[in-house]
Amino acid sequence: MATIEFEGQQRKVPDYSPLLEPCEDMGVPFGCTAGECGTCCVYVESGMENLEPKNYAEESLSLGESERLCCQLKIKTGTVRLAL
Repeated sequence: MATIEFEGQQRKVPDYSPLLEPCEDMGVPFGCTAGECGTCCVYVESGMENLEPKNYAEESLSLGESERLCCQLKIKTGTVRLAL
């Protein structure tokens, strides 16, 4: 099981899971949920190595090195700490 941390909350999810639903449950704002609007952009404070690499949608928005879109995130394993 992997762990997501956001604003003092923790959620356990199966390894290699998408993070859209758990992040939405923890209060991350979402818009399109398709990687086009950037509303769900978060900073990865720790655990970037536990996430799948950025996909085309994230690359096309020219996000910073530690920025990711929750609607596109998949956690491999371990713990990831996110912040707005």
